[in-house]
Amino acid sequence: MELCIFVEPQLGATFDQQLAMAVLAEDKGFTGFFRSDHYLTMSGFDGLPGPTDTWMTLAAIATHTEHIRLGSLVCSATFRLPGPLAVAVAQADQMSGGRVELGLGAGWFGDEHTAYGIPFPTLGSRFDALAEQLEIITGMWHTPPGDQYSFEGDSYSVVASPALPKPVQPGGPPIIMGGYGPRRTPALAARFATEFNMPFPTLDAFAAQRERVRTACEVIGRDPDDLMMSVALVVCCGVDDEQVELRAGAIGRASDELRSNGLAGTPAEVLDGIARWAEAGAQRIHLQVLDIADTDHVALLGDKVLKLLP
Repeated sequence: MELCIFVEPQLGATFDQQLAMAVLAEDKGFTGFFRSDHYLTMSGFDGLPGPTDTWMTLAAIATHTEHIRLGSLVCSATFRLPGPLAVAVAQADQMSGGRVELGLGAGWFGDEHTAYGIPFPTLGSRFDALAEQLEIITGMWHTPPGDQYSFEGDSYSVVASPALPKPVQPGGPPIIMGGYGPRRTPALAARFATEFNMPFPTLDAFAAQRERVRTACEVIGRDPDDLMMSVALVVCCGVDDEQVELRAGAIGRASDELRSNGLAGTPAEVLDGIARWAEAGAQRIHLQVLDIADTDHVALLGDKVLKLLP
């Protein structure tokens, strides 16, 4: 089982706080540091000091870390054109020495689009654009140096692109896709993804979607075991019940609810929860840390959870 730290900077985080969390996560031995890609806070948080750009942030963190994986969970295809996104991710991959992962989805939060002047098409149109973005990004990364890449679609067209720069990782950074969609989401993941992620599912929902994704792989002749399955879960760990309650209160949640819908409790309880997800087929868990200032929380997870995994 791989454990990654996953933060939501739009809820309120400076670059320095994100850097400190990533450096700590690396020091404690976590597989990766991932961040969401949003421009607007959700209810219950003031969002100060404001959003930070995902790829500018991850590229900067890359220059201060050595081996931890860095990625987005997940970028919205509505925020960036595919060519410039391919360039930004490839450059971040170079800056990290080949440690970047690209999570990409269709986008869902309409209010942030309105707040920052970003068009927000219908869901069907967003999925059409996502499919073409995946074609273009992977096509550019796979184009041999010296050759040109072209693509003509309904949402985007690319003509005689030099398809530069190239990422460090052969074939490009791993691509993460996910969600609950029953048809197009599994089909796109089977074609393009290295990892399929489900955000905050129940065990039953995860099992059902896992089977859909595996079936989609089989339909196109891909080995289903070639696709990593992961979940993102809120984490709230404490040395005792009192500390669990304090951490739950700090993020406006109830500890009982978090025990039911996330990974919460003492280190032993969190380890038991991880074991249940592993048994269900999850190979990586993105631990959503909602209080980015609470570095002691991540230190505890590293020392008392991660180090005790089999």
